[in-house]
Amino acid sequence: MSARPARGFAAALVTGTGRTVGRVRRWLRRPLTSLHLVLAVFGLLTLFGLVMVLSASSAGSLSAGGSSYSVFTRQLMFCAVGLVLFYVGVRVPPRRLRALSPALLIVGLAALVAVLVPGIGEIRGGARSWFAFGPVSLQPSEAVKVALTLWGAHVLVARRAVMHRWKHALNPVVPVTLVVFTLLVLQPDLGMTVSIGIAVLALLYFGGAPLKLLALIAGGGLIGAVVLGLTAGYRASRITAFLSPSTADPLGPAYQATQALYGLAGGGLFGVGLGQGRAKWDYLPNAHNDFIFAIIGEELGLVGAFSVLALFGTLAYTGMRIAARNTDPWLRIVVATSTAGLVVQAAINIGYVVGLLPVTGLQLPLISSGGTSLVVTMFLFGVLTNAARHEPEAVAALRKDGQGRLARMLGLPLPQPYRASEPAPRWTAR
Repeated sequence: MSARPARGFAAALVTGTGRTVGRVRRWLRRPLTSLHLVLAVFGLLTLFGLVMVLSASSAGSLSAGGSSYSVFTRQLMFCAVGLVLFYVGVRVPPRRLRALSPALLIVGLAALVAVLVPGIGEIRGGARSWFAFGPVSLQPSEAVKVALTLWGAHVLVARRAVMHRWKHALNPVVPVTLVVFTLLVLQPDLGMTVSIGIAVLALLYFGGAPLKLLALIAGGGLIGAVVLGLTAGYRASRITAFLSPSTADPLGPAYQATQALYGLAGGGLFGVGLGQGRAKWDYLPNAHNDFIFAIIGEELGLVGAFSVLALFGTLAYTGMRIAARNTDPWLRIVVATSTAGLVVQAAINIGYVVGLLPVTGLQLPLISSGGTSLVVTMFLFGVLTNAARHEPEAVAALRKDGQGRLARMLGLPLPQPYRASEPAPRWTAR
């Protein structure tokens, strides 16, 4: 190739890239971009999760003597319930949702107490964390995390002017959180304790708590997690296997993590094909649940695994964009905290599947099999969608040009502009 055609190709490439970047920038400036982004991420993660649950669970369900579709059918049922709660999250006005948050938290705390009562709560995986209604089971701690976020944001917004004082930053969010932690430790459920701890730290940070206070709380929480991890034999063995993988028994505590790595390693760049994985044939326990990312890596390869990372990266960008562009300080804190909680939970799940973290039992949001987690996460996405509709530019566009056909069919009310005198959180982009 001569120098002139090469220069022409390079110039055309630069010009094309510049035009593409310009189009993306113009699209990002549109008033409804946040709404379209959050709906796209929600739809893709939900559909991808259903497909992977079907693939990852079919072999185990069949070998257990049932139908290959038993786990998938249950997941599909919970997805239908989750869509209803997604609609509720979109439709309920933010002011109404904020007013309901104290009652939601009280109900959640009562459920955490009730689940500890023998005969009411059911033990699964060594923890009394479930309500069982025939074939259907519910984990109340998932809902408590959302209720604590909604109520905590309500309290922190009301105390915004005095959040620089440690006494006001701590009370009453931290004492209530300690009550929740105590109830979770009694189950015991270390994974959910860690998940709620992350959500509360994000809540305090976005609510304006002093950084020194956050550092002390984070340090205390880390020490507490280590102590809890070492006080139970099965948790201590997991931590020991993570710290010393070369000496751990590959058929003992390290078995699950080792099989996950084997599955990931066998996937290569493009994977062995959807539904063709071998790890799910009873080699990898909980293949459709906590370790579904290993099945993704085996069947869809690096491309599939990177696609999941890209979707959660897009969720992180979209959530923080929605939070920064809203004028309602309560919505800002709720959206930022919920986004951080979902993304960090996904990072922890992927981290322990690939061997970077000890196994904690946290699920991959919207992808892992699990009814309560799916329903609660879909409700959270409804709240994020609602917040995207309440961005000032989105409110103006929807009220001027009207809503789309689907929104009118669903009876969604026009978003109302926020009118209040609460000061904005300090972290918000101006």
